Amino acid sequence: MVNKVSEKTKIPYKIYLDEQEIPSAWYNLRADMKNKPAPLLNPGTLQPMTAEELKGVFCDELVAQELDDVNAYIPIPEEIQSFYKMYRPSPLVRAYCLEEKLQTPARIYYKFEGNNTSGSHKLNSAIAQAYYAKKQGLKGVTTETGAGQWGTALSMACSYFGLDCLVYMVKVSYEQKPFRREVMRTYRATVTPSPSTTTEIGRKILAEHPGTTGSLGCAISEAVEAEATREGYRYVLGSVLNQVLLHQTVIGLETKTALDKYNIVPDIIIGCAGGGSNLGGLISPFAGEILRGEKKYRIIAVEPASCPSFTRGVFAYDFCDTGKVCPLAKMYTLGSGFIPSANHAGGLRYHGMSPVLSQLYHDGIIEATSVEQTAVFQAAVEFARVEGILPAPESSHAIRVAIDEALKCKETGEEKTIVFGLTGTGYFDMVAYEKYNNGEMSDYIPTDEDLKPGFDAIPRFPGNEF
Repeated sequence: MVNKVSEKTKIPYKIYLDEQEIPSAWYNLRADMKNKPAPLLNPGTLQPMTAEELKGVFCDELVAQELDDVNAYIPIPEEIQSFYKMYRPSPLVRAYCLEEKLQTPARIYYKFEGNNTSGSHKLNSAIAQAYYAKKQGLKGVTTETGAGQWGTALSMACSYFGLDCLVYMVKVSYEQKPFRREVMRTYRATVTPSPSTTTEIGRKILAEHPGTTGSLGCAISEAVEAEATREGYRYVLGSVLNQVLLHQTVIGLETKTALDKYNIVPDIIIGCAGGGSNLGGLISPFAGEILRGEKKYRIIAVEPASCPSFTRGVFAYDFCDTGKVCPLAKMYTLGSGFIPSANHAGGLRYHGMSPVLSQLYHDGIIEATSVEQTAVFQAAVEFARVEGILPAPESSHAIRVAIDEALKCKETGEEKTIVFGLTGTGYFDMVAYEKYNNGEMSDYIPTDEDLKPGFDAIPRFPGNEF
């Protein structure tokens, strides 16, 4: 067993960076990818979306970032850097107490992104997207949110820049997480449960699926329609898109700088995977080293067994939303009509996965696994009791696999270094914790028959066979 006491004199519990070490540029992983993510397609023409077409939905500068496959580094504007300094750099923490509890020779580190008012990593992109909207002279933005982390972050960013913020929140989360909703309203956002009767698409979905608890795909459709019917507004997204993963690379860049300070080389890097923002942000600098042939790491994406887009989805062009009004993206998908079970706790409920991460997974650069939610909450509780942070359910997927990998090291005696992303805190997720603590939480794994309708609805056209 490794002498943890002597290590503590060399490597502190928390590795903090100086303000000057906050990244001044985002890292664009696509510049180093030999197999670039497939372009977004216009669903009407099946041709790649042009910048002009995308500018009708997204802010101009964000469109440029979305389409950039060439520049490895994109400068972060000074105004965004200044905002980052309010809560960044975030700490890289050595989980000594968890290691001791597990009696593992593994070294476990986690990058903690919950030390801001929004409670998660989502603020890294929210402030950037709000900045570009303000710079363009827009009145406001529309968006969707699942568990509420993105909506909270965006409402905070919009309040900072004096922008209107319209949030369509997945209905089951809207009902289960009233306090997350109230934080958004405190920052002057308008929050609507989705699907709703306020949009044509929402009414259509409710007519076809009475009593539905909603999905991110539904909420995206409503947010896009709301943007299209309001002059001076643009739609913004908290995950999946290239631009969002770009902004989130501050996580991975800081992580790498902190590890390099103490000559720490990770063996395994783990992140939860829903749409891909946290995972992509954490792993991008490390995946870049793999792609350039400089280093080798094992990168694991962890998703819920109840929404297994990586592990059971197909790699194909599919609609990004349930209403089928958004562009087609080539990604691992369960079908745009897939709606997770109502017993699914937390976020990570999107039917597809980031095109960037999907391509990396398809090429074997990263691997993926799925975990059941009772096992996830068991890991969350164990982590909270020894590390002193109540983790978000999303983050706890990564904790589950980090613990599993550390226990494997205990069996083999290997002294591997494990790094995972702790995306945020779980203080707005107490309904789920209550169900777990009361023994009322159950697991749901969709059958092949459950998944078939989603796959059947994926558009078929030449080149989109799967």
